[in-house]
Amino acid sequence: MNDMPLDIPALTEQFEEDGYLLLRGALSEAKVAELNAAIDRIIAGEPKSLAYNVYNSVERDPSILSLIDHPSLLPLMVNLVGYNIQLHISHLTVREPNPDDAKTETSSFINWHQDGPHPQFPKIGGLTAPYYVKICYILSDMSEPDRGNTKIIPGSHRKPGFHPVQTDVSVPLEGELQICGKPGDAFIFPQNLWHAGSRNRSSFTRRQLFIGYSPLWIRPIDYHRTSQALLEGADPIRRQLLGDISDNCFKYYVPESSMVPLKKFWLGGSAAQTAYAH
Repeated sequence: MNDMPLDIPALTEQFEEDGYLLLRGALSEAKVAELNAAIDRIIAGEPKSLAYNVYNSVERDPSILSLIDHPSLLPLMVNLVGYNIQLHISHLTVREPNPDDAKTETSSFINWHQDGPHPQFPKIGGLTAPYYVKICYILSDMSEPDRGNTKIIPGSHRKPGFHPVQTDVSVPLEGELQICGKPGDAFIFPQNLWHAGSRNRSSFTRRQLFIGYSPLWIRPIDYHRTSQALLEGADPIRRQLLGDISDNCFKYYVPESSMVPLKKFWLGGSAAQTAYAH
């Protein structure tokens, strides 16, 4: 992984305004190669498909697990979400070229949406709060559009009552942006930003790995309780990220300082941040 000097206050302000960040060179070439080798092993054990969706991917390979406490991006995430956070999701997606739009068992594209449960997170004044935030690590050449890129509508998280005029990702929307990046780049966005996963009609394979973080008081998507295998040898920060802070469930709402070592990265700041900190 690359050590990236980041201006966290400036990035936090940009994130709150635009609803996303695109960071170049978050992973070294060696780390990208290591992750792609892990993905090759994972896919080899799955039924042949044009589209792969692997949840709880931290359980599938140590190289994926290592991303949850990226030395530069984790302090940034603490200041975007708060210091009482955990791993929420680790979702590996692979989209092979599919120019004929062949139907796949798992989704080969995702229309416009906000992430979240059903029924949806509550809205106040037509806006949904950022309940969790994801880092997407780009692991294949997505430097040009129309390669199955993730699409976003910048600023849509700040528009009360916003809803796209249509949700078909194949029909261009006013203001949409395709996220383009090279292997090792990362982009960050909250669940309340409108986004979509476009069809891959190119000759390039899309490989992206989403690592998401949420407050400790939200149940993760990956698991009800993390496995002992992941906790073995984990330092205090990783234990917190894996949701292992206390046998007392109340402490997930009001943790003691010793239970949330990520607090050392907290710089303080906006109301959106302090809503998650106790």
